Amino acid sequence: MFSRKISNLILSCLIAGGFLLSALQVNSEDLGDVDAPIKLAINEWTGQHISTHIAGQLLEKLGYSVEYVNAGNYPQFQALADGDIHATMEGWTNNLGDIYPVKKAEGTIVDIGPLGLDAGEGWVYLKFMEDMCPGLPAWEAMNDCAENLVTPETLPMGRFIAYPADWGNRSEMIIAALGLNYKAVPGGTEGAMVAEIKAADAAQKPIFMMFWQPHYVFAEIGEVAWVDLPAYEEGCDTDPAWGMNPDATHDCGVFKPETMKIAWSGFQEKWPAAWDLLSSYQLDNASQEAMMYEIDVEGADIVEVTGQWLEDNEDRWSSWVSSAMGS
Repeated sequence: MFSRKISNLILSCLIAGGFLLSALQVNSEDLGDVDAPIKLAINEWTGQHISTHIAGQLLEKLGYSVEYVNAGNYPQFQALADGDIHATMEGWTNNLGDIYPVKKAEGTIVDIGPLGLDAGEGWVYLKFMEDMCPGLPAWEAMNDCAENLVTPETLPMGRFIAYPADWGNRSEMIIAALGLNYKAVPGGTEGAMVAEIKAADAAQKPIFMMFWQPHYVFAEIGEVAWVDLPAYEEGCDTDPAWGMNPDATHDCGVFKPETMKIAWSGFQEKWPAAWDLLSSYQLDNASQEAMMYEIDVEGADIVEVTGQWLEDNEDRWSSWVSSAMGS
């Protein structure tokens, strides 16, 4: 007990002084297998990269080694279940795919807890479009201006920019269920989608696109609005009898998601202190959006940006580290 108190006292002094915690080997039994690297998933969007690099640098402060592994949003859950990847830091609960619930039911992956972002998702358009589609933001008005969004690849339908293919095809299903005269075209990547809406804004051309917040792009372009889709309720995705279309599911919008931290089921036993740290870890919209802007717009290095955030916000994360070490 006495040695534990001394260790915690030294730990507190190190945090206050801003030193790396890995410089002190305290409570090594709580750290677990420090010789094995913790592998964190890197998905397809910048916000997730930020969430992950902050977590990784915090783990390094505890004395762990961290590896970042590129993994698709859906396929990552098989890798987590197999223990090939150990955690993912920003899973959106409305876009986890089919593998996640199966592996969670099996007990091979587990939720660590919410990340804390105030997430939102839906169909976005540029506000000036309400002049050409006076019924907006009501979804029914979209067909009134579909002819203004026709392209050679979508003729005779309007072009709707959906998520990249490996993020799922929800927009395509909503379009079909609501009888909208649009063809969902996968956006390719986050960067490609950002380029699309920025170009449309600059040229004052109409655009409908599936998108999300938090995101830095909303600080760069003109006013946007969100299509008012039928409210999501349980049953919309599975029961055709629900909603306006008795012959189809997905005749509704998306529910407001949470952002979750998710791990391989063996994580807590293998790295107890790391589990405790990631359980405490939280991130807010304003912080993430500011870092997104630095990285995606100003071209800053993600390691430097996230490292600077940690330096500037020690008062936020020091308690997470202290708790993880048993203070």
